[in-house]
Amino acid sequence: MSETLTVRKVGNSLGIILGKGLLTSLGLEEGDRLFVIRTADGFRVTPYDEDFAEAVEAGRRYMRSHRDAMRELAK
Repeated sequence: MSETLTVRKVGNSLGIILGKGLLTSLGLEEGDRLFVIRTADGFRVTPYDEDFAEAVEAGRRYMRSHRDAMRELAK
């Protein structure tokens, strides 16, 4: 899927308008957040924050390995 987007003035900022078809195919709605990730080929725009997901998984691993301490702290 390839689509050309145009940068436009939106108030005092610049923005990119995503058409209805693209929004539908990406499953996006007003207010959703997108993350821009620089890659070797350019940029990737995704609703998925890889750094946040990795941090959450690291926290889950830590809590599993220190289950008893977590229970004590929860009291």
